Amino acid sequence: MFKKILIANRGEIACRVAATARRMAIRTVAVYSDADVHANHVRACDESVYLGGSAPKDSYLRWEKILEAAKATGADAVHPGYGFLSENEEFAQACADAGVVFIGPPPSAIKAMGLKAASKQLMEKAGVPLVPGYHGHDQDPALLQREADRIGYPVLIKASAGGGGKGMRAVDKSEDFAAALASCQREAINSFGDDAVLIEKYVQRPRHIEIQVFGDTQGDCVYLFERDCSVQRRHQKVLEEAPAPGMTEAMRSEMGAAAVAAAKAVNYVGAGTVEFIVEQRDGGEMNFFFMEMNTRLQVEHPVTEAITGLDLVEWQLRVASGEPLPLKQSELKIHGHAIEARICAENPDNSFLPATGKLLVYRKPQATAFQRSRVRIDDGVREGGEISPFYDSMIAKLIVHGADRAEALARLDAALAQVHIVGVATNVQFLRGVLATDSFANARLDTALIERERAVLFDREPLGLLLVAAAAITRTLIDEWPSKMPDPFARRDGWRALGEYTRHFDFEFRGEDKSAFVTYKRDGSLWLKVGDVEGALVIGQFPAGEFEVEFAGARHTLNVYGSHGTAHVFAQQGASKITTIDRLAHAGETQAEGGRLTAPMPGKVVSFSVKAGDKVAKGQPLAVMEAMKMEHTIAAPTDGTVEELLYAPGDQVTEGSELLRIAAAVAS
Repeated sequence: MFKKILIANRGEIACRVAATARRMAIRTVAVYSDADVHANHVRACDESVYLGGSAPKDSYLRWEKILEAAKATGADAVHPGYGFLSENEEFAQACADAGVVFIGPPPSAIKAMGLKAASKQLMEKAGVPLVPGYHGHDQDPALLQREADRIGYPVLIKASAGGGGKGMRAVDKSEDFAAALASCQREAINSFGDDAVLIEKYVQRPRHIEIQVFGDTQGDCVYLFERDCSVQRRHQKVLEEAPAPGMTEAMRSEMGAAAVAAAKAVNYVGAGTVEFIVEQRDGGEMNFFFMEMNTRLQVEHPVTEAITGLDLVEWQLRVASGEPLPLKQSELKIHGHAIEARICAENPDNSFLPATGKLLVYRKPQATAFQRSRVRIDDGVREGGEISPFYDSMIAKLIVHGADRAEALARLDAALAQVHIVGVATNVQFLRGVLATDSFANARLDTALIERERAVLFDREPLGLLLVAAAAITRTLIDEWPSKMPDPFARRDGWRALGEYTRHFDFEFRGEDKSAFVTYKRDGSLWLKVGDVEGALVIGQFPAGEFEVEFAGARHTLNVYGSHGTAHVFAQQGASKITTIDRLAHAGETQAEGGRLTAPMPGKVVSFSVKAGDKVAKGQPLAVMEAMKMEHTIAAPTDGTVEELLYAPGDQVTEGSELLRIAAAVAS
């Protein structure tokens, strides 16, 4: 077994690998960038080596420097995690040439499966079912257009060297193909350095089901059952679970055998995932087709660990050191059900736009040991840390395990309710909304689930004005209670020697101005009026920052955190926020001028689709930006005429930077 390994990654996966290595008494070396000087993964390892600048190309993609660090620190092996260099054939070969073990498949397997088109040709020879499509080498746009027209719409354009939902576009009609192809190729070249694509028929009502495989150096290979990853946004996974709901033993065996055949076709060693698209037909029949093989550990591997009770990183280390697979196929069993939720810094109500900033508050549920745990959290951040624009937007993975799917689902919702994050927008409430949908609760899964349930998933308000206003006022009152101010003349709690006193609170809630009034009664009680509703306000405090609010016939236990005048309210049924309006501070301000197009996040300008003098309509795509490794289209805020482009393609911009000016159209 290895004595020391270098972890060529960052964030939660680096912390995850380090945890298993520590348990196995293997020393670890971290690598880090400028943005990660104080990151958790650096602290989790025994020693660390600085790589360079914050951008991946200046740090985590510099494999020559990583290999130098491995040799300088005496590491026996390199664990690449996922992303970055995990599927880089050149890096794997360089490790082998330097006598450093690459904890992953051989370079030949990475090469064979790394290009989607070539891998599908290989799978066809191995007898693995394929989706109809074009996987050829000729990348002439006119040819690709003809092939798409031949296959029939809708089609899916996919980066041949891609993964993780990047470089992927669905196209519904022929006239949209050219623009989608260009965007797909730009994203592919930025993410993978290769703009080659393949085209496939877009399967209707598809499920995304993948098989975890493991091979060893003795030529043995097993499958560790399946994961359903159908719930996706922008072709990226949101929730993953194992086993797949509705999976029969016959289909599981058939898909497992196909996955093992795919792995053996390339002499696979280590952890890998064979991804299938599953077509659902009337009557419950399902057909599966090979999509791709990910030649690495997957983000969602914890759900497989939960249902098998195994540590897949330990298996990786043992296999890479030359040991045989720890178990045979007949010895592998499924125990219960597991679900993983990816908690990301993003705004679901704004097309899942990624968010950046400081984690002012980061509270999470109590976790247990990761093997077959009830609640497990994999993260690489801490309260006070930064979510930067340089890397993926994922904050943490929350994994739960239950005796069956219903128990796991209830446990996940309860755990998500205990996640309190302030400082960046997150998808936590969106995830709870997905769990509550009829489609997910009843396992009617396909990759269009989020779009199908759009009406109940977006622009949700789980708490309502009455509770949120009462919570914000309660937080203010608690902070002002006389126990904190022994001088009676310094009290700010509304006490008066004679008579009652009413305080006026102005708020902004969901884009509208609201008012509330608190009256301090002579007997010491409180009376609250919010809109047309009024009644007694009763407050109780608890340890650990919780308090109880009783108002309008309901009682709630809450946590409220203040940040820049905004109260962030967390309750069992959801979370919301409300902002205090300071009328004096805003006196004299005028409405911001219209027609300004600003960057919604820090990133790079990819392209403009207009020039000065062009007339535009509200909602028309005007610019494309790249942030957190994804492209984002920026639309016109109003009708008008473009006056000036303020940046050029390739320029880096900060959040709020004005990209171009539009002279608003004058109503006739």
